[in-house]
This record gives sequence, structure tokens and C-alpha cells, in this order.
Amino acid sequence: MKVLFFNSSDIEGGASRAATSLLHGVRAQGLDARLYVQRKYGGDPLVDGPRSLLGKALGFVRPTIEQHMFGITPGKVNGPFSASFLPDGLLSQAAGKAPDIIHLHWVARMMRLETLQGLGVPLVWTMHDSWAFTGGCYLPCGCTRYRESCGACPVLGSDRDNDLSRRIWIRKQKAWHDMDLTIIAPSRWMAACARTSSLFRNSRIEVIPNGLDLNRFKPVDQRSARNVLSLPQDKKLILYGAKSATKDRNKGFHLLVQSLQELSSGGERNDTIELLVFGTSEPNPPPKPGFRTHYLGWQHDDTALALLYAAADVFVLPSLQESLGYTVMEAMACGTPCVAFNQGGVPDLIDHLQNGYLAHPYEPADLARGIAWVLGNEDRRKRLSLQARQKVEQEFAVEKVAARHKSLYREILRHE
Repeated sequence: MKVLFFNSSDIEGGASRAATSLLHGVRAQGLDARLYVQRKYGGDPLVDGPRSLLGKALGFVRPTIEQHMFGITPGKVNGPFSASFLPDGLLSQAAGKAPDIIHLHWVARMMRLETLQGLGVPLVWTMHDSWAFTGGCYLPCGCTRYRESCGACPVLGSDRDNDLSRRIWIRKQKAWHDMDLTIIAPSRWMAACARTSSLFRNSRIEVIPNGLDLNRFKPVDQRSARNVLSLPQDKKLILYGAKSATKDRNKGFHLLVQSLQELSSGGERNDTIELLVFGTSEPNPPPKPGFRTHYLGWQHDDTALALLYAAADVFVLPSLQESLGYTVMEAMACGTPCVAFNQGGVPDLIDHLQNGYLAHPYEPADLARGIAWVLGNEDRRKRLSLQARQKVEQEFAVEKVAARHKSLYREILRHE
């Protein structure tokens, strides 16, 4: 069986990491699988990207050109939004690989909507956010207009029914009518959203989580990890990180800062706790969370990232909305208890007070209580650590997740 994955990039962000992990997982299951990306950063021989200098350049500027064409620029929108209008080269990629199945991942900014109908083979689509069933936004948050036909989009700041989101919804409805498509939701929450959407309510929707290589992300002695990374041994270390960690409002850094200020003013000694932030350099001006903060930049290497998780006492995910929460999965695999808001797909990972803490959305004070609860008792923290690792081993090991995908692919092809 030949499977072709499409994803915007190979190692940039949670969707990319999930797609690449699954690629190797299904290869280990005996499938002939490859991944095609618009922007290739790493050297994985199973990942293909544009080869010419022009093709590589277009891969980087295409999303920006399209955003400007439609006026979807920072300052004019209240979150990420894609029209997916410009031509792409995916049909030629598919023809050259001749796959039995195409598995889409995060493709909003690498394809034209109308391309999918022409791919000519069964499609599987993992929804790493909500874009597939909305009129263009990735994070509808409280908006449920995707259950009808979008329009008056709060992300666009629009009060017109016939706005860009309605026009994109109509394009999707026409282009994807009667497609041979199976939807994969990585969490129960995402599946529930898709099932109520006007675009996918009649589609087959399966819940299969993202998977993780537990040989790469595993517990390491904390003192050893800190020694390798030159981190202090005598501090409690709080870890936070994401792509665009301090700029992407959905990642909730502003709420983390408020929660740490609560923690600092609540009696925690400022000289006993430090904050580690990966995924960004220090912003200017830097925020003042009340604790010394180390900005570690983007972590491309899994080994270094796993050491970073293992070095921390707690990982905090203050996001407003996550389809599952890949960084939480990575941290739990390394035995690091996690604190997050009870939102989106995160409850599929964190069992409250069993392997971490789910705070009331979006209350910085309760996030602070969760951090203090994890850090306040070392025996409890160690128990949370063991149970976090056990949860990931039981439900999110890439071997188990890949086997479920293989079974789904075979079932789809049997019914062709």
C-alpha cells in the first residue's frame, strides 16, 4: 500500500511533528509512505519538498502573497485565517507518486481548495485545527457559525453575512461535494465540532489521536538533564513553549504571565522558581512574570527538546484552544506533569489531579493554583510524573496509533 502525506512543513509546529511521527510509524507497519511539504527544514529522506530555488522560494512566500491578496494581514484579523485560493502543485505530486491513499494533515496554506476533488484517490484528513470545516478561520473559539454557512465572521471582524468567510464556505461546499473523504479527529472534542459542522456532518469521522515516538521522548534523570543543558539544579523550573510562543495569542502567554504574577504575589519565593520558554527569543520589551525567565529559542532537535522537558518540574500549556496539545503529550512522555486550561482536546491527555491539573478556562488564578499544586509536594509530583508517562504509553505510543491508521487505510481500500 502506498500512502502520500501532505503537510505544510516537516518540523515546524505540532501538526508537522505529528505528521512526521506518523509517517515513520506507518513505515514501520510495512507501508510505503512519503510526506510532501511546502517548506522543508530538516534532512529526513522520507520527506519531499520543492527542489528548485524558485519552488523553495514560492513555498515560503506563497502564504504571505495570498494573505495580502485578500487583506488577511496582522492587525486586520482577530486570528489566523486562510482563503486557500492560489494554484498549487499537488496534483503533479500525487500523479508522480501514484498513491493508493492520500493523507492530508495541515494543508490550509499549501493548497487550493478545488485541488482535492482532482486528486483521484481516497482521502484521509487529520484535522489539526478547525480550518477544514470553517469558512477560513483555524480557531472559531466560541463562534459556531460553521454549523450553518459562516458569514459575519468574528475573526475577520465582519458583521456582513456575505463576507469572505461565507464565500470560502461556498467554495468548500461546491469543491468537496461527494468527495471520497474520511475525517480523523485527534480528540473527542474536535470530532464533536466536526460532526456538528455543515461541511462534514455527513462524513465519516474517526477519533484517532496523534502519536509520539516514546523512544525519543522518555524520562531522563532530572539532575543529568539539567547538567547537560546548564540549567540550575537548586531551582524549581516551570517550562512553557510553542511555535511563536509569545506572539500567537492563542498560545496564551499573556495568561501565563498573569498566572505567574499571581503565583509570585501569593507567597512563592521569587528566588526559588525560574521560567523556561522555548519557541521564541526574548520579546522587546520583555514581560515581567515575577520570576527569572530564560528564553531558549526554537528547539529543532528532539533529543534536546526531550532533555528540556525532563529538566523541568512542570510544563504549562495556557492555550485558548488546542485540538489535542502535542507539547503536553511530549512533556508527559518525558514524565513531566502538565498544567493547562480545561479546553479543546487537552482533557484527552490530562486526567485532572491524576497526571496533571486542568484549570478553569481562562482563569490565570486557577492556572497558578495548578502550578503551585504540582510544585508544592515532591512526592505528589513524582507520582504525577509516573502516571503521566503511563497515560502516554497506553494511548499515544506511535506504534499503536500507526496500527490504527493502517487498519483504517485497509478498510477504506477494501470498500473501493
